[in-house]
Amino acid sequence: MISIGKRAIGLRLERMRASPLWRGEGFRNIHPVLPGLRDSAAPRPTLREFLGNGDRRVPPGPLPSVDPRTGWARRPDTGLRATWLGHSTVLIEIDGLTVLTDPVWGPRASPSRLIGPKRFQPVPIPLRALPDIDLVIVSHDHYDHLDYPTIRALAKREVPFVTSLGVGAHLQAWGVPPERITELDWWEVYRLPGADLTVTAAPSQHFSGRGLKDRNGTLWSAMAIRTERHAVFFSGDTGLTTEYGAIRERLGAFDLVMLEVGAFHPAWGDIHLGPAHALEALALLGGGAFMPVHWGTFALAMHAWDEPAETLLELGPKQGAQLVMPRLGEPVEPARAEQVTPWWRAAGVEPVPRSEPSAASAEPPADMPLPKAMPWPLD
Repeated sequence: MISIGKRAIGLRLERMRASPLWRGEGFRNIHPVLPGLRDSAAPRPTLREFLGNGDRRVPPGPLPSVDPRTGWARRPDTGLRATWLGHSTVLIEIDGLTVLTDPVWGPRASPSRLIGPKRFQPVPIPLRALPDIDLVIVSHDHYDHLDYPTIRALAKREVPFVTSLGVGAHLQAWGVPPERITELDWWEVYRLPGADLTVTAAPSQHFSGRGLKDRNGTLWSAMAIRTERHAVFFSGDTGLTTEYGAIRERLGAFDLVMLEVGAFHPAWGDIHLGPAHALEALALLGGGAFMPVHWGTFALAMHAWDEPAETLLELGPKQGAQLVMPRLGEPVEPARAEQVTPWWRAAGVEPVPRSEPSAASAEPPADMPLPKAMPWPLD
């Protein structure tokens, strides 16, 4: 199945194996994830529970959203503006340049159009209606971050891609010319030709894979985007790691921090943040305007669809966090962001009690059996 992608070979594979993060037959996190960071007292969810609809895992109808094109017609006064388009897809306007993160327009986070986590929230703008993009960033190869039909469409544009080691094999297989692909190891830097913009791959705590036998066969990264005037941090997928302190020391402060907050469970290893741990990560990074991502699009865990947002609304102000939570498709300048209002409640449901902070983690563990009918890593 072509949507699963292609494994790295030749010089690409040699470069991957030369990384200090490569161990044996794949990449490894700096800190061990399993089993040490699980809550051993919490029962693991069954596969049936994970795949079931559950209670309030999806909203009763579409969330409020706006068409961003009207906002995009005017340049940002401050030089930095971000538009959340769903899940981890954000269009960033930074000092005259446009960067798109983890673009996913496909209907499912899956290699199949028939099975797998289905999008419950449409993207507020068609892919073909996007403005000119100067750079596309792909943090890692999970299906809710690397989407085959979306990449096929973007490959037709003359736009460069920056991604983690090994992920370029998928991009190239789907039509992106190799000269437009740059793959980074952690702390390596990409400079956009002819522009004042750099991207630095930074540590994260996660895993990778698109099939049953390619676990950790490509790298996962956070990405730091910087110009002379502004800096933006994009977490990709990650659990809470002390490496965020090292990121702050090496890369400095950020004007906008985008951290993932959805898909967590206390019985899973700590490879997602969840809202409580996202606030801890924000503190390690030194603060900055905080836009939560990785929620409001796919049901990838057992918690209620709006729990990440409600938890942040409760905990964020108490911890002094500057929350930036615009509606889907609403361009927002972090320096001018207004106080958050719970716009998501307009979907017609009441907020639910938040989980305990210890529940901030991630995906089904590596030893969770997957039936042949479900050949993708759950993310």
